[in-house]
Amino acid sequence: MKSKPVTSRPRHADMMIKVCGMREPDNIAAVAALTPMLMGFIFHGGSPRDATGLSPDAVKALPHFIRPVGVFVDRSVDEITDTCSRYGIKIVQLHGSETPATCRSLKDEGFTVFKAIGISDRRDLENAAVYDESIDMFVFDTKSRNHGGTGKKFDWQVLDSYPLLTPYLLSGGIGPDDIDNIIGAMSPGMAGIDINSRFETAPGHKEISLLVNFILQLRKFNEHEPDTKPFWEKKI
Repeated sequence: MKSKPVTSRPRHADMMIKVCGMREPDNIAAVAALTPMLMGFIFHGGSPRDATGLSPDAVKALPHFIRPVGVFVDRSVDEITDTCSRYGIKIVQLHGSETPATCRSLKDEGFTVFKAIGISDRRDLENAAVYDESIDMFVFDTKSRNHGGTGKKFDWQVLDSYPLLTPYLLSGGIGPDDIDNIIGAMSPGMAGIDINSRFETAPGHKEISLLVNFILQLRKFNEHEPDTKPFWEKKI
């Protein structure tokens, strides 16, 4: 790998929570009341959580301290830009075979860019190095043929001694009982977690009681203020 290791351990206060796969206005509002830093909306017809039919008003109504993330799979820069413009989204998460050049093009358009990488072993992490410094954050998910959504964990030990410069969100099969596992997995480079299917009663519908208990437990270790800025905004 070409990059030098990340040298500073992230502070608990900086650890962010992303709740992904949202598509129901009432459920979106209920989750927003829990003040996650990031909320993900999947614009992909192959997903059971496809938010393409969601009213843009449901996203634009989010409090300013919750950043919406548009999740796309192998869409053109123009298509992504058009969708994000309609929904007021400034962060994109790419889940397909998008190239580093595509990522840079989106950054040139003013977007914050996340790149999801499916992980099964150390080699997948090594292959992710081509995106280092072309994106703002990785999302490390369990490797699958369907661009994530397995509800299963990969071996988080693959991320020990994380060698890349770009921070990452830990994703893939995180559930309500994983607080201790998350705390144990915290290491230099880890910026937060991305949660989805294991907090649902149906695809796209989050069970609020599960989220409340989980977030309250996590915030014993993760001191949170709604107006905390993510690291990419602190650069501005």
